[in-house]
Amino acid sequence: MASLSNARSPFFLILSFAVLLLHSCYADPDPLQDFCVADLKAQNISVNGFTCKPSSTVTSDDFFFAGLAKEGDTGNIFGLNVSSGDVLSFPGLNTLGLSMNRVDLAPGGINPPHSHPRATELVFVIEGRVLAGFVTTSNVLFSKVLNVGESFVIPKGLIHFQFNVGVGKALLITAFDSQLPGVEIIPVALFASSPSIPNQVLAKAFQVDEQIVKDIKSKFGSS
Repeated sequence: MASLSNARSPFFLILSFAVLLLHSCYADPDPLQDFCVADLKAQNISVNGFTCKPSSTVTSDDFFFAGLAKEGDTGNIFGLNVSSGDVLSFPGLNTLGLSMNRVDLAPGGINPPHSHPRATELVFVIEGRVLAGFVTTSNVLFSKVLNVGESFVIPKGLIHFQFNVGVGKALLITAFDSQLPGVEIIPVALFASSPSIPNQVLAKAFQVDEQIVKDIKSKFGSS
């Protein structure tokens, strides 16, 4: 009888309501329409998505994307090309909570340490042999060498990388549970930000001489 009485108390009801409210606030809402193709030119302020195009102007092409079909140019310092298939390039993804990238890696190429603040990532190897890994907030590294047809999952927000350890080029498809996962490339963020992070800060953080920081920045066209 005591437990039944507690279950009916005002406090229990308020607590139950609060738990349900918190759950609804932290879960992604389900779409309330069949689709919402993004109007990327709209001037309206939007949150967690883009303004919808009028359904009368939507065509089959809004749900089609060929941007991952072609191999990208890997002639850069990382030997890397990422072709993004997010809502900015594929407006039909708006409100659907998913996106994909094509990652081309030259022999010895690397997708340098980076993070996606808004999404979990699933890596799938199409061609080549790739070392994939991530670091936890406890500074523990989890990594695996992946062959064709194998996958690796990267928890949301954690720093991770992919490194081509095969003899030829590598091709990956990465999938995200966000229409716009965002990306922060660690070396670029640290050594090529605008305005630039002061050399003294980076020298102290990495426990190196400031000249080393200047040398690294020069690789990224910064100083």
